[in-house]
Amino acid sequence: MPRPQAKRRARKAGWWVYLLRARDGSVYTGISTDVERRLTVHNAGRGSKSLRGRLPATLIYREKSKDRSAAQKREAEIKRWPRARKLALVRTKRKGG
Repeated sequence: MPRPQAKRRARKAGWWVYLLRARDGSVYTGISTDVERRLTVHNAGRGSKSLRGRLPATLIYREKSKDRSAAQKREAEIKRWPRARKLALVRTKRKGG
């Protein structure tokens, strides 16, 4: 069970959906209240098992969500997309869209 401090921090910081590109070019989707910290955890080999053999990973996209539930729904939506659509999302965001 999360500590009360962590819950307060999550409410203050908000939730993010993020995409990482692994060394082999694969795209990983996740959520976090602190994307930079989460990337550090992934790259230390203590994050997702699916990334462990493909490190290092780099952050290619992130978007703010209104709460954890919204972040989880968006994460699930993006995970269903083919790789090409995920990369199109990244390109669109970089163009300011």
